[in-house]
Amino acid sequence: MRRKPRIPPAPLPQRHGVDPVRIKLPPEGSWATARAYLVDRLAAGDGVIDAMIGEGLIVGEGGRPLTAEAAYEPGMFLWFHRELPDEEPVPFPLEVVYRDDHIVVADKPHFLATTPRGSHVAETALARLRRDLGLPELGAAHRLDRLTAGLVLFTVRPGERGAYQALFRDRLIGKEYEAVAPYDPGLALPRTARSRIVKERGVMAAREVAGEPNAVTEVELAEFRDGLARYRLIPRTGQTHQLRVHMNALGVPILGDPLYPVVTGPVPPGDFRRPLQLLARTLEFTDPLTGRAHRFASGRTLEAWTSYATWSTGEHGQL
Repeated sequence: MRRKPRIPPAPLPQRHGVDPVRIKLPPEGSWATARAYLVDRLAAGDGVIDAMIGEGLIVGEGGRPLTAEAAYEPGMFLWFHRELPDEEPVPFPLEVVYRDDHIVVADKPHFLATTPRGSHVAETALARLRRDLGLPELGAAHRLDRLTAGLVLFTVRPGERGAYQALFRDRLIGKEYEAVAPYDPGLALPRTARSRIVKERGVMAAREVAGEPNAVTEVELAEFRDGLARYRLIPRTGQTHQLRVHMNALGVPILGDPLYPVVTGPVPPGDFRRPLQLLARTLEFTDPLTGRAHRFASGRTLEAWTSYATWSTGEHGQL
């Protein structure tokens, strides 16, 4: 069995619950110095890199500051903190549903990303929980879309994360979602939606294509009134935007979806109106480390169902 390469511990502390960026220099390259590699590969520009090196902000193992003359060494690790973007605080609470020595289960609000990515870094569920709970090594076992609310499983110890991620990989975890969408009396339910979904890099929306199905969702009607319905969705696979794609393909796109059926323009910062009406309602699994059977339920409600007028006008979502 091939031994997993050793990754040294980060010599820089977290900032605002966010880990430093780690870079490993490739095994082959024609760069004379590590600085030359960083200038060539990072989109920051040589002036920015030189300033960071001059201020000792880029470090190697043991926290030794990188110098401009340091030779390029294949496999060298470097760390630095990215400059945090200006982020609009997501003004909704992140509730902890359960916590023990191994896991944390959180009930994520709409608009809050699960983990740092792109322009969402400190304002993410992971960074918030690390700060609020004092758990700097907390990690996400899976992710929810930023626009989707509901339950997310986090792991307390990095060495145990793989065991919980395997629950999702091996489909040993039960997940149920709830969605609010138009009611179509001609849509026969329950049914199982099966299709092949592809998500291309750089393209916002996923799409269905011909071929062997890689996405399976069970769709049930929970109740309906006034032209709307509340649906129960059980994903049997985990393709990107799977539930949103399947509901759109059935002719009942989820309310508040900015991608399906039509990609709309970007929402300005601070606009938290009309959230996507999709909720990760339950998680159910047997803990791989303790053997304990768990079933967790979100305490959130979908506003378009409880108060459509409030949701549609967005009176509580504009900062």
